[in-house]
Amino acid sequence: MHHQSKAHFCNAPSSRPDGDFWVFGYGSLIWKPGFEYVESALADVQGYHRSLCIFSHVHRGTPERPGLVLGLDHGGSCQGVAFRVAAERREETLCYLRERELVTSVYLEKTLPARFSDGATVPALAYVADRDHEQYAGRLPLDEVIRLVSGARGVFGDNPAYVRNTYEHLLRLDIHDEELAAVTRKLDASSCRIAAE
Repeated sequence: MHHQSKAHFCNAPSSRPDGDFWVFGYGSLIWKPGFEYVESALADVQGYHRSLCIFSHVHRGTPERPGLVLGLDHGGSCQGVAFRVAAERREETLCYLRERELVTSVYLEKTLPARFSDGATVPALAYVADRDHEQYAGRLPLDEVIRLVSGARGVFGDNPAYVRNTYEHLLRLDIHDEELAAVTRKLDASSCRIAAE
C-alpha cells in the first residue's frame, strides 16, 4: 500500500494556470482523494477548523448506529491539502465529489481562499458542515465521541479506521490536530483493554 508523506506534497504549487480548479482536503480526501489531480500543496483556510462534528449514517455508520466524520466547522483555522485539478477535469471531479460528499446534504459546498506557505491564495472548493442539518453533531464530549466512533461501521468501512487513517496521514504531513490525537489515543487504549480481556 502506498503511503503519502510530506515529501509527496510541495509547500506551494509550481504554477497556477487560469481555469484550473482547486479542491481543499482536510480529512479523508487527503489520503483517498479519488480524483485525478495535477499537483497538491499544503494549504490552510481561515475561519473554519477540522472537527468530528458530523453524524455519519452512510459512509462510517448507519442511522441506527451512527459514526462520526470530519467537517469544517466555524471558527479558527484548518491546515490541509489543496489539490489542483486540470480545467478539463473540472466537471467530472465536481460530479465525483458531490456524489461522495453530498450523499445526505450535511455538507455545504463552498469556495474558500486556501493559502499556501508563500502567502499566495487560490479559491478552493471545500465541504463545510451545515449546522442546521440533523446530522450536525457539534462539539461532543470526548467520551461520547469514543462511544460513537468505536462501534460504528458504514459502507466505506469502520469508523475507528477512518479516524486513525486521517490522524496518521496528517502526522506524516507534520499537521498536528489535538482533537484527532486525543480520540486516537483513547481508541488505542480501548483496543488494548479489549485485547487484554
